[in-house]
Amino acid sequence: MSTITHTSTAVVDSLWLENRRGGSNLGIGERRPRISWTLSADDHVESVELQLTREDGCIEQHTTPGGSNRLVPWPFAPLASRETVILRLRPTASSGAADAEWNSGIEIEAGLLDRSEWTVPFVAPSVTAPQGELRPGYLVRAEWDNSSLGIAPGDVAKARIYSTAHGVYELELNGAPVSEDLLSPGWTSYSHRLRYQTYDVTEAIRSGRNAIGVWVADGWYRGRIGFEGGLWDVYGDDVSVLVQLEVTLHSGSVISVPLADSWRWVTAPITEAGLYEGENYDARLLPTGWSEVGFDDAGWESPQVLDLAAFPAELEPPTGPAVRVTETLRPLSIEAIDGNRIRLDFGQNIAGKLRIRVAGPAGQVVSLHHAEVLEDGALGVRPLRSAVSIDRYTLAGGGLEQWTPRFTLHGFRYAELENWPGGIDTVDVEALVVHTDLERTGWFDSSHPGLNRLHENVVWSMRDNFVDLPTDCPQRDERLGWTGDIQVFTPTALRLFGAHGTLGGWLRDVAYEQADQGHVPNFVPWIECGFPNHPTAAWGDAAVIVPWEMYRHDGDTRVLTDQYVSMRAWVDLVDDLTRHTGLWDEGFQLGDWLDPAAPPESPGDSQTDKYLVATAYHVRTARILAETATILGKSADAAHYRAVAERATRAFQAEFIAPNGRVVSDTVTAIAVALVFDLFATPEQSARSGDRLLQLVAAGDFHISTGFVGTPIICDALVKAGGLDAAYHLLLQEELPSWLYPVTMGATTIWERWDSMLPDGSVNPGDMTSFNHYALGAVADFMHRVVAGLDSAEPGFRSLRIAPRPGGGLTRASASHLTPWGMASSRWHRDGARFSLDVQVPAGCTATVVLPGVDTVHSVGAGAHSFAIDFREAADDPKKPAFRRW
Repeated sequence: MSTITHTSTAVVDSLWLENRRGGSNLGIGERRPRISWTLSADDHVESVELQLTREDGCIEQHTTPGGSNRLVPWPFAPLASRETVILRLRPTASSGAADAEWNSGIEIEAGLLDRSEWTVPFVAPSVTAPQGELRPGYLVRAEWDNSSLGIAPGDVAKARIYSTAHGVYELELNGAPVSEDLLSPGWTSYSHRLRYQTYDVTEAIRSGRNAIGVWVADGWYRGRIGFEGGLWDVYGDDVSVLVQLEVTLHSGSVISVPLADSWRWVTAPITEAGLYEGENYDARLLPTGWSEVGFDDAGWESPQVLDLAAFPAELEPPTGPAVRVTETLRPLSIEAIDGNRIRLDFGQNIAGKLRIRVAGPAGQVVSLHHAEVLEDGALGVRPLRSAVSIDRYTLAGGGLEQWTPRFTLHGFRYAELENWPGGIDTVDVEALVVHTDLERTGWFDSSHPGLNRLHENVVWSMRDNFVDLPTDCPQRDERLGWTGDIQVFTPTALRLFGAHGTLGGWLRDVAYEQADQGHVPNFVPWIECGFPNHPTAAWGDAAVIVPWEMYRHDGDTRVLTDQYVSMRAWVDLVDDLTRHTGLWDEGFQLGDWLDPAAPPESPGDSQTDKYLVATAYHVRTARILAETATILGKSADAAHYRAVAERATRAFQAEFIAPNGRVVSDTVTAIAVALVFDLFATPEQSARSGDRLLQLVAAGDFHISTGFVGTPIICDALVKAGGLDAAYHLLLQEELPSWLYPVTMGATTIWERWDSMLPDGSVNPGDMTSFNHYALGAVADFMHRVVAGLDSAEPGFRSLRIAPRPGGGLTRASASHLTPWGMASSRWHRDGARFSLDVQVPAGCTATVVLPGVDTVHSVGAGAHSFAIDFREAADDPKKPAFRRW
């Protein structure tokens, strides 16, 4: 008798901790991080073995069921501060798979997990900095001798720098940069939490003497931030660094290198630095070898020593990736223009800075000007307001010099070089794209070039506005973490990039600022720079909706647990503001912000009743909170918030819906909100209102008539009203206002206003005009879910729903998404009446496939599947109005 054994062919594709897919595992903040992985296949995988190797060689092993590969609780002894371990996996089959191989594994190292382990003070240049004018950067250096610490050559097993700053900083060790991170430690609510970085400098440590150097400048901590002139010294009047250097010997002992008495500082060659204004740098002032051993620092001053205990903010490791240069662009065109300038067009609107290579006489100053658009033949700088965005470089002379600013950032497509030495043929300039180094997770393509460009514009606007936190724009004197923008954009953000770590960290600040202010501010971190500080619907609701959408995407309830107090506090506050009636009918509101009918000077003058929007959002977030409470096992809370939601629903219906289903305001946004938020009392009301929505959109000749609130949901509302064809009409409209109008005008990012640029090429006359905002690009989520048909049937993408809705004359569309389980995709193609669909389902997942125009539903498992049917879309019906062919 022969025995049949099954050997799994599955291999581990990827392995990561928490929701930091693609991120670093150096200096993590968890003692028991959860573990996730994906497999190339799930055939015959009965279990997965986990193996942990500790620094002392001790090996721990654990076996988990084969289908449990998402956020698996840490099965080993908890990590200690500084501990380094190797984690490896091996899938096993029912036979035991004796010859299966371990994957290559990942190295994990804990950071400093207890505040008491910080043993060094902040050190700060001892200088008084006046407000209202740009300050310089500073150089801070120290040396030490390993020999005097008893560290012999070959003794060092590993060396780590744990560091942060009040300001922004970069480290050098023995003359070389420590990392590629930019603008560290990033912007948090500094009075509550300050992130620190962990750097592996083992290979850079030398026998004998070593030197460490720090570049530091104001950044968000002390520099000017905010609009209407901005604020200075928001978080403190010091600019300082906290640097703890530890060397671990092969014996296991840890030596904290004593640097306190050797720190010295001097003003840097960065003579002025501002996030909005730009950076001025005089290369003649750079002390050669300043971060190397043996440098003569005579004349350098001793810094102030600031006790760490004076700054009670929590010291935390980052939850998301660092800000880095992610791409380099060469100019598409270079031309000489009047005024001793050379203009560069990089072909793409970005957040970033320039890198120049230039030769010329010592003392010559080259100015670098930046702008998103051209107007009247010149850089369109009026939208920048007071963010002048000019960098200046003073040449040292003596040969080719390379420079890029360190501590500033600009939003631009065009740049002009002023006073460039040499002719146009000597110009050597690149644009460096700078943003949080997120992993790309979502892609879309179709037969419509304009739609594809729209999607790419959404991708670029997200990249440009995820610079450490989700901001509104990267160019003008603002760049704030607006809650309303990310509230509407979160589903799209999570489709496109692995943004969980960044958003999770930002939500911590939301909770801190909410506790301070008594409500969720309109942007986080909050600064008092003149904007009204009142509870605001759709903006404050981010405290509930963002964590909920993160849970829906990843299926991870921890974000709900972590944010539950914040979520509940917001809903309770709004319930109080309604006087427990459910009707939010007074107070400051932004409403359907940037309704295209609003005048340029008053973007909040929406045609939609602001209190309709406010009450509708109260219903939505109370419902979400009730469901969250149910998921977390808080049954009493669940019942309470269901009652709050039901009360608010009744109040909405009584105040804003007529018995026949007509909605107050009678606007596209008002009806869309009522439909998508499920606010009607009867199906008849919903149907009547849906018909009215179709009438209004058609009467507007399928032009956009919605702002921040209505735009993300209008296409879904039309589909719900039975108007798929109308949704395509709206989506593919090219005339102003529409999603594709900016594309026809050459846009490479999403604009803040539908008419940020007018058809004659002039910039919108309002003083609030940006060419790089992601909020109106939230429609990309619809493109993935409905046009291409790729969606999750339950939180976490374990079960997919693939249901493409072809239309608009498209002959093909596809979307793919790197889910927590692996790559999923939906790709359809039309050839006449023949409709073909190819789907990819990740290992360990299932999918429900719904083909257009037929009632049959297909249930499939992991792998590739193909389907084909005969299909005619509504626009093919000669009895129906012809759809414009693209």
